Amino acid sequence: MESNLIRRLVILGGLVIIGIITVQSYWLLKTWDLKDQEFDQTVNIMLRKVAERIADFNSIELPKQGLIQRTSSNYYAVNINSGIDAQVLEDYLLREMENHSLRTDFEYAVYDCFEKNLVYGNYCKLSDDNKVEATEGDLPKFTDLDYYFVVKFPSRESYLLSNMMTTILFLVTTILSVLFFMYTMWVILRQKRLSELQKDFINNMTHEFKTPISSIKIAADVLAKEPHIASNERMKRYADIIKSQNSRLNNQVEKVLNIARIEKDSFELNIENIDLRNTLTNIVEQESLKLKSGTITLNINEPQIFIKADMLHFTNVVTNIIDNALKYTEEEPHIKISALKNDAHLTLSIKDNGIGISKENIKKIFDKFYRVSTGNVHNVKGFGLGLFYVKNICKAHGWNITAESEETKGTTIVITIPT
Repeated sequence: MESNLIRRLVILGGLVIIGIITVQSYWLLKTWDLKDQEFDQTVNIMLRKVAERIADFNSIELPKQGLIQRTSSNYYAVNINSGIDAQVLEDYLLREMENHSLRTDFEYAVYDCFEKNLVYGNYCKLSDDNKVEATEGDLPKFTDLDYYFVVKFPSRESYLLSNMMTTILFLVTTILSVLFFMYTMWVILRQKRLSELQKDFINNMTHEFKTPISSIKIAADVLAKEPHIASNERMKRYADIIKSQNSRLNNQVEKVLNIARIEKDSFELNIENIDLRNTLTNIVEQESLKLKSGTITLNINEPQIFIKADMLHFTNVVTNIIDNALKYTEEEPHIKISALKNDAHLTLSIKDNGIGISKENIKKIFDKFYRVSTGNVHNVKGFGLGLFYVKNICKAHGWNITAESEETKGTTIVITIPT
């Protein structure tokens, strides 16, 4: 993934996070305001009902204005034009609180106009909270009233919060999701940085290998042509070992470099019309030279088939599949290559009689660096890049590649090429 794309995703993600937090904060404050207004309206209605009951009990008329005053968010005063019985007041308060479904604690006091002091009444507990917040002596007086009682709701905030639990849970879930997203982005960026360091190291290392590999090849060719070495069977065998191992090392380095080009999208396909029969015949002849025994057979259902492909990469794809078939065959290898064409597509299949692959591993064979486990035996060498390269080349051409296998009975690789 390109750095610019990741940067855009991070910026976009940051803007989305800011937007989500802003919207959630706005709705939380809005919900709090609505709940506060609802609470205040309910309390006003409840206290008016209590005042009316006391007025009926005392056979008096209530003031036309200023009946209920609110000095803070949870403190109310109710103006009554007569004396107030504290026990009667508490009974009316409890009844009206129940009628209006206000399940929150409250405390009240009655003003004694003769003593000019608030006489504390009681702390009435209605909620399930075990915490008691009585504030006897802390209730302020109203200088412009003569007969009144005051009611305070010490648990107002917790009561409002309990009624906003759904909104709060949604906000907490959103915050946790945002934190998880931020952590995920941090992990992705960290993994990308480590991956880039790894790729840079591998690319630099493989490029540095090219010079000594070329030098070893030249030196090995010179040694092999020396008359006294060519005539000495033992020395000739050593020279051949150097050449073959150097060639093998060069092939592995080329695989790594090809994968690097694919991942960076720095390679281009040279598409041309390829005579499939001639190309596959040449590949079969070259690969057959590696066999001490066994066969590689070719079956094409039409005398001449042309496909549009990159000759070099197509040859590498088929060669890689055949090489894998030879590596993972314990018995005498018999590889069957078939090309069947119809109106919709061309099906190229390569079937071997190798050791096969289990159902758990068959889905992973095209993954980068993946190699099927063979226990503690490491007689098959490689980086696990061959089939990863094959898959990416097929993808670049717009082809589909699948694998079918059964343990001990071999593997079939199928490439579907649209016509």
